[in-house]
Amino acid sequence: MKFNQFSIIDVSPAQERRELAMLHLLRAKEDQQLTPAELFETLLVRTRLGINSPLTAAEWLHDLLATPTVALDDWFKQGDLLTTAVFYRVAFQLLRFEPAIDFQLDQPVASWRKLHLPIREHTTWTSADVIDAFYLLLNTRAKNGQNYLDLLTAHGFLAWTYDLPADQKPLFFNGKPIASYDPQQFIREVVYVETDLDTDFDGQADLVKVEIMRPRESNVKKVPAVFTASPYNQGTNDEWGVKATHKVNYPLTHKQADQQAPAEEVFPTNFAYHTVKGEAQEATASFTGTPAYTLNNYLAVRGYAIVYAAGIGTKDSDGFQTCGSPEQTASMKAVVEWLHGDRRAFTDRESGYTIAAGWCNGRVAMTGRSYLGTLATAVATTGVAGLKAIISEAAISSWYDYYRENGLVRAAGGFQGEDADTLADETFSRTKRPADFSRVKARYQNYVDRMADAMDRQTGNYNDFWAARDYRPQIAHIKAAVMMVHGLNDTNVKPSNVKALADGLAQLPVTSKLVLHQGQHIYINAFQSLDFSEMVNLWLANKLWGLDNHADEVLPAVLVQSNRTPATWTSYDQWTAGQPANYYLQGQALTTSPNEDANDIQHFSDQQATPDYTRWCQAPDKWQDALFHDEGRFSRHFTSAPVSQDTLLRGTPRLTLQVASSADHGLISVQLVDRGTAKRLTPSPVIINRGGLPLGYHWASDDLREFQLQKTPTDYQVISRGHINLQNRHSARQTDELFAGQLVTVAFDLQPLFHQLAAGHQLELIIYATDYAFTLRGNENISYRLPVAKAKLTIPGSQPLD
Repeated sequence: MKFNQFSIIDVSPAQERRELAMLHLLRAKEDQQLTPAELFETLLVRTRLGINSPLTAAEWLHDLLATPTVALDDWFKQGDLLTTAVFYRVAFQLLRFEPAIDFQLDQPVASWRKLHLPIREHTTWTSADVIDAFYLLLNTRAKNGQNYLDLLTAHGFLAWTYDLPADQKPLFFNGKPIASYDPQQFIREVVYVETDLDTDFDGQADLVKVEIMRPRESNVKKVPAVFTASPYNQGTNDEWGVKATHKVNYPLTHKQADQQAPAEEVFPTNFAYHTVKGEAQEATASFTGTPAYTLNNYLAVRGYAIVYAAGIGTKDSDGFQTCGSPEQTASMKAVVEWLHGDRRAFTDRESGYTIAAGWCNGRVAMTGRSYLGTLATAVATTGVAGLKAIISEAAISSWYDYYRENGLVRAAGGFQGEDADTLADETFSRTKRPADFSRVKARYQNYVDRMADAMDRQTGNYNDFWAARDYRPQIAHIKAAVMMVHGLNDTNVKPSNVKALADGLAQLPVTSKLVLHQGQHIYINAFQSLDFSEMVNLWLANKLWGLDNHADEVLPAVLVQSNRTPATWTSYDQWTAGQPANYYLQGQALTTSPNEDANDIQHFSDQQATPDYTRWCQAPDKWQDALFHDEGRFSRHFTSAPVSQDTLLRGTPRLTLQVASSADHGLISVQLVDRGTAKRLTPSPVIINRGGLPLGYHWASDDLREFQLQKTPTDYQVISRGHINLQNRHSARQTDELFAGQLVTVAFDLQPLFHQLAAGHQLELIIYATDYAFTLRGNENISYRLPVAKAKLTIPGSQPLD
């Protein structure tokens, strides 16, 4: 267990006193004559609800230890001087840590430091020291994954703030708004934003349903909006998705140079807008619940309006699902424009009464993971006014990079056979309103059939369909601050998506932050070891409330979770740094010296015995295990010497390779592997307290979780992958001719990495063809020839670690 806090800001002693007084903890006239110990006791008692007499105060203090053997109330009676040991021994107990399990009673300061908690040490304590230390304690993480002030808040400590006048909120503590808005008084309303689209071909502008949850105080004082664009929000068609999943157990084929996919359908530009009959001051529709992101629930009680929209092609909205197209982006952009005051919305679908977002201060952030974060990224690339920040987690920056790779149809991890049309079907929740669906069913089916042709599973090439869903050329238009979060082991939305976005943002005059964790396709806002929610709160206080809290300077530019040591996060200035490391292939070795042997030519066959093929198609994890134990039957392995010291590998590896296929088509797949026996982190975070993370008082909760070391050692970990079609050796858009036996050179990127290779471990490169987890699986009788003397693997950043 180790705690990492990056959201605490330094404030002056005068600011500390003002903020503690704001919380009713410090009272200048009453407290200025108290000794340090008396002041400590006073502050403690004031945090405790239900204490209404000296007797009840003593009863509570009697259950806390001041020394290993003396209760806190008795210690106060003795009149001893306050010490650092006493303060932090008590602090441990307040933060719900357990003696002898989480800390040692006789060594509280050493235990505190071991957990990496912030500390104030003094030889002789003054009243000013007590104020400073108690202020810091309120910002310190408790065992259950929230700071002490939030722990107190969950028990009603700030309930009195609910009754404060709207113009006195939000209340800021340490640069962040606190939970002073009553969730029981939230206003829940629905509006319908009008877009400049007609994606269902009905001759009328599409309306998009928007659900809003905002504090009642926003009727008096405007608040910022946190908007999550989620195509899943109104339901999904899971059975449709299964039926629309494509077959993948068939061979790769030869591509003709002039082979072109048909264009996708073009939407009408000549359509009617809705007639306006008047303007309403209040929404007429409400909602009881909506699928919620727990980070948004955390922010809601801190004064942010929370907005959800599923967009075109979803239940209660118009249009079709278009899977990341400019039209889908425009539908979500329209919501931001309405929040900013630049677009109209209606109270319902028929009355013609418009309604303004008069409660919004015009500042908007977007949040969400996967498709949600993808649309946040897409909207940001439009440069839309009012969008001040996005927090994009596991977001796609190019849909080609999601469903294709270097001229290959390549699945997202765990979703073999899914494609753009599959996802469109799954999220086309207009089916949830049967009569509405029946009116558009034929037109939708025609549209999605055209989509299936345009996305082109025949060649796997980059084409106009994918170019329309590539946000990278528009990165230069981003004006919002961007916080990116991504898993270094995410095989769904690969790290190349976030690396491209981060690299593009580095060239712009906008703030960007990057958080890289060791997980797969997950959220990280409920980690025990990291104050991510508080980091977001600090950042949005600056971007949306306009508070000068130095968030951009305080929060790290790049924050990376260690792949070796649990609960360890380290700040960096940038992703790629250090000296490039070049590796060469020789025999079965991965060496640092070029291979001079032109006769070092290696071979492998891609065809498998039918029982193996059948089993591996059904269970790709069994294929993966066989790959690691293959002895040259269907792959080639090249392994480095053990590294002499811990080494940090950073950036996007690139492999250059000569290869010949025995057919007029072929592919190369590679894996980069950390070889070495060790206990590694669990693939997914482990829930350590289900429902144990309250997000406010009588409000929502989350499951506290953390990566832990696996119970048994493993021999390897895949740290990067790459795939390429041999007919796309110049670009994903260009088809090159290939003849059987023709020797060609391919150079392609693997997935970016940020990985500590432990001393004694080896780096291994595995070269093969069919990837049962990601590529087509044809089981053709194809052999590959590799003259490895010309091969080179480059990792752009390599740093020995002390």
